[in-house]
Amino acid sequence: MTSCASIRTDVVDAGAEWHDAPVVADRGVVTDRNPGDRDAFTAKIIEEVAGDRHRAA
Repeated sequence: MTSCASIRTDVVDAGAEWHDAPVVADRGVVTDRNPGDRDAFTAKIIEEVAGDRHRAA
């Protein structure tokens, strides 16, 4: 996942694999770092929703 850099230690201590990236997706969960990443986040959400890999069987 990604998040604001200021909480990186907390995120890692909670067990996440943290990345300094505008957007990270893992098994349908999409995270971003800050409001400045909104365009990348929105595009990834659209990609995830439009794809069929997360649809219920």
